[in-house]
Amino acid sequence: MGKPTAKSLRAASQKVGRLVWNHSTHISGLIPILERLCQQDGIQTVTPGVIGRVRGHCPKMQLRVSVPIRGGYKAIARQGKTVQEVFILTPLAQDQLETAIAIAMKI
Repeated sequence: MGKPTAKSLRAASQKVGRLVWNHSTHISGLIPILERLCQQDGIQTVTPGVIGRVRGHCPKMQLRVSVPIRGGYKAIARQGKTVQEVFILTPLAQDQLETAIAIAMKI
């Protein structure tokens, strides 16, 4: 095992992120957005979490960064009266992650 070369480092940075399927239910329309997010550079792992109900109503799908966690960020997905946690492991800064999420939501 030698030192990593520039080519191997470039290949590692372009590696596709992993989407973890640990729940049987998700907010409708969330999975395609998360799959597109995994294609972005710097995204390592995306894990949808707990689903809950809220009082407020959000007619369109929203995915926004909530708080930093060890190794990444927790995001909140909302649609209608349903909310779901999404854990994103990434070395990106919060503003870079928000840009990546905006790109994944537009496509």
